[in-house]
Amino acid sequence: MHASMGIAGDGTWRRGPRAARTWSLAWVWLSICALLLGSFALPARAADYTDGVAVSGSTATIWFKSNVATTWVDAHYSLNSGGQLNVRMTYSSVNARWEQAVTGVASGTVLKFNFTYNNGNPAYDTPQEIYTVGGTPPPPTSDTPDFGANVSIFDPATPIATIQSKLDAAFNAQLNSPTAQFGSQRYAFLFKPGSYNGVFANLGFYTAIAGLGQNPDDVTLSGTVNVDSGWNYGDQGNATQNFWRSAENLALIPNGGTNRWAVSQAAPMRRMHILGNLVLGPSNQGDGQGYASGGYIADSKVDGLIASGSQQQWYTRDSNLGNWYDGVWNMVFSGVVGGPATSFPSPPYTALATTPVSRDKPYLYVDSSGKYRVFVPSTRTNASGASWANGATAGTSIPMSQFYVAKPADSAATLNAALAQGLNLFFTPGTYHLNDTVRVTRAGTVVLGIGFPTLVPDNGVNAMSVADVDGVSIAGLLFDAGTVNSAALLTFGPGTSAVSHAANPSSVQDVYFRIGGAVAGKATTSLVVNSNNVIVDHIWAWRADHGSQPTGWTINTADTGVLVNGNNVLATGLFVEHYQKFNVVWNGQGGKTIFFQNEMPYDPPSQATWRADATGYAAYKVADNVTTHEAWGVGSYCYFNVNPSIHAAHAFEVPAVAGVKFHSALTVSLGGVGVIDHVINNTGGAAQGTATVPVNVINFP
Repeated sequence: MHASMGIAGDGTWRRGPRAARTWSLAWVWLSICALLLGSFALPARAADYTDGVAVSGSTATIWFKSNVATTWVDAHYSLNSGGQLNVRMTYSSVNARWEQAVTGVASGTVLKFNFTYNNGNPAYDTPQEIYTVGGTPPPPTSDTPDFGANVSIFDPATPIATIQSKLDAAFNAQLNSPTAQFGSQRYAFLFKPGSYNGVFANLGFYTAIAGLGQNPDDVTLSGTVNVDSGWNYGDQGNATQNFWRSAENLALIPNGGTNRWAVSQAAPMRRMHILGNLVLGPSNQGDGQGYASGGYIADSKVDGLIASGSQQQWYTRDSNLGNWYDGVWNMVFSGVVGGPATSFPSPPYTALATTPVSRDKPYLYVDSSGKYRVFVPSTRTNASGASWANGATAGTSIPMSQFYVAKPADSAATLNAALAQGLNLFFTPGTYHLNDTVRVTRAGTVVLGIGFPTLVPDNGVNAMSVADVDGVSIAGLLFDAGTVNSAALLTFGPGTSAVSHAANPSSVQDVYFRIGGAVAGKATTSLVVNSNNVIVDHIWAWRADHGSQPTGWTINTADTGVLVNGNNVLATGLFVEHYQKFNVVWNGQGGKTIFFQNEMPYDPPSQATWRADATGYAAYKVADNVTTHEAWGVGSYCYFNVNPSIHAAHAFEVPAVAGVKFHSALTVSLGGVGVIDHVINNTGGAAQGTATVPVNVINFP
């Protein structure tokens, strides 16, 4: 509230005994002002400010420190269950911040507060925060934090031999190791701006390599960032288990002109500039070996040729390519400059000129003063090409002092205390056991991980929930189900809602869900999206078919990978595999999926055990009451190796209405082990036989 009428000199509301009628009229006027101003105030930008509470004796001082052109700040606060007070704050030149003293507090007093501030002419409202006097103190933050032992940070002065030694030690420990795929090792290798000549990085499981520049060309590696076959115990002949690794935010001059990135699921390449060629298949591809099952590239530039080789499927989003060559079953492009045109199924290319809505993943960088920050790219509509192709990526920069840097020993209580203080979360590499749900309630919160931090819910709790608010970003996490069943691992919104978030959607990016493998995990549903307009950008939800611990129909149980109840939800790069019922259930209206890769569960013991009232479950179910839905480049495969006589009636089950449209859909029986009778509803022939060839439906209806 911005008027001064009715505010005493001490900044508190005061009603004078001889001015009852004047006060009443003033209060009405101020209330109208508050409503009007609240209607026009914009959501605050996290980079604009820091805030907090300082307690001395029985006085709590709410403070607000602006990083922008602020000439006034209003505090809106309440004590315990009391009504809200609205005051113009006083600027303290000594502390260089705006302050409001709240007297009469004691241990246990609950102080709820938020601010309205200006940045020039516009006014902005911050999210509400809650502070308990004498409660858990705010966690420490820093712009130059300790990222822990699993993060290696290099600068151009670091000897290349030192860099190479660390990279080799991480990879060689996994070479032909029977425990590496589901091990506890986690690595992040980060390079400060500059040039590095002669870096040869082989990436194993749970390994991330990234530049710390604000733009990819700020960090240049000459050498290789290599992923190939021949190293993984039990799968040496293929690259189909090259999971959980990433390359991000740097320029690469490949040794010999060509880099190899033969990955499978959960292995993104983001914000990369390849100054040469890129090969996506392994070095031994051909002659019945050397298969790969990826993959995802976004917001990148490849100056030369991309050869997909033996990759069964691939999705490329908002990038610039010199040329694309090859394709096996399902190659999908949206917003790709230089990509091929639609020619599905021969070659198997599906191209959209633009991506309807995209917001690239937040990323860590270091500024010119040596301080760490997280950059949050802006939302783009009808995007085409890399966000940085013609200049710096648009977005907001948040100082690390506004993040709590989490370590594996941190409890859910510690993480929730940080969130309650208005901080964002930055997860460092490692495994986190959660005995309570991590609750994200503030609009605009960023939860970012590097080096595949793994969140394990204990005792059947849901690992993380996001309130039905604007602009939350969840990125770079692996949710690994615990041994007691969780109803869900990650949820957006407590229930269906009429609230539109189209102007500032929430997003989930490079987030992976694992049911079994490392432990006998169980979770009914992995990802639940109740909020509207959420962007689901590159996830892999996987019920394990193998692991270091036993897997099986009654061991690592999970019904559904992704449940979408919200409207106008967009999925770009949806990988969901092996769930025991519908792998994806889409109940919301106006949904869109660009690229879907699925394998049905390997292990139904019998037709009746899998489903008694129908012939199996579809991989992708659009609810019967949905009238608008569209999907491009969607594939489902079967490999019923426990009982090869199993049939699925179809891979895609959708309402037969004009507003539900599928483009470039296919099914495959891998080696003829089981049958998918149709592609969509009763359209498309049976996927069967040892030839392992797809059955294609170009358009439906």
